[in-house]
Amino acid sequence: MKLSIITINFNNKAGLERTITSVFQQDFKDFEFIVIDGGSTDGGKELIESNKQHFSYWVSEADKGINNAMNKGIAQAKGEYVFFLNSGDEFVNSKALQSIAQNLSEEDIIYFNINQVYENNQVKLKRVPSELSFSYLYHDLPPHQSTFIKKKLFNDYGNYDESLKIVADWKFLILALLKYNATYKHVDKVFTNFYLGGVSSNSESFKLMQAEREIVLNKEFPILLNDLKYKYTLERIIRGLRKSKKIQLLIKLGLINKL
Repeated sequence: MKLSIITINFNNKAGLERTITSVFQQDFKDFEFIVIDGGSTDGGKELIESNKQHFSYWVSEADKGINNAMNKGIAQAKGEYVFFLNSGDEFVNSKALQSIAQNLSEEDIIYFNINQVYENNQVKLKRVPSELSFSYLYHDLPPHQSTFIKKKLFNDYGNYDESLKIVADWKFLILALLKYNATYKHVDKVFTNFYLGGVSSNSESFKLMQAEREIVLNKEFPILLNDLKYKYTLERIIRGLRKSKKIQLLIKLGLINKL
C-alpha cells in the first residue's frame, strides 16, 4: 500500500465532515484512511461511526493531546508513506492525490506547497523552498498537511515527542533531516488547503512555540544554534548601519561600498 492518510479530530464535527468528504472523493484509491478522535462530544464520534465502513481503523477515546493522537495513528499505519490531513483541512479537488501520486517514490520526505485559507476565506499560496537549510528550519518547516513521510522513519527514529505541546512535528523533521540525513524532495505543486486556526497557527501560541524550539535546538544542535544567533546579530548590525545617515553619505561619496 502506498499511503496511510491519518486524520486527527476533537470536537470539530464540521471540519471533520469536510475532511472525510474530501478523502472519500479522491480518484486515487491506493491508500488507507485512519481517523483518531479524542472522544468528541459534538457529534463527531457519531459522524465517524456512520462512516466507519470507509475507515481502515478508527477510534474515539480520550487521549493525552494531539501528539499522542498522531502517534496512535502512526502505530496503525501500514502504508509506505504517512500523511496527516487533520480535521478541517482538505484536498483541493477529487484529482488531488492522483495528480501527485507519481512523485511519491524513493525519498524519505516529500513535501509540496500549500494553500492557506484564512477566516475570511481568503486563500494565499505558501511556497516552500526546494533546498532546506538550518536557517529556514530554525523558523519554519514544510507543512505536515502537504508532507509525506516514510513510515520507516518513525520505525527507525521514534514517533512524535509527546512532552512538547506544539513543535513535535517540527522536532521530528529537523532531527530526521539534520541528524539522521533523511532524503527529501520538494515538488512545486499544490494539492491541499490548510485552514488556519489550529494550535500552532494561533498567534497566542507563538511564544510557547519559540520556547519549545529553543529547548530542542539547545539539546540537539547547540553549536549550530550559537552560529545562527551570531549570524542574526551581524544581520541586525548591518540593518542598523544601512539606516545610518553617515553611512549613506559615505556610500553616496563612493568612499565605501553599498552594504
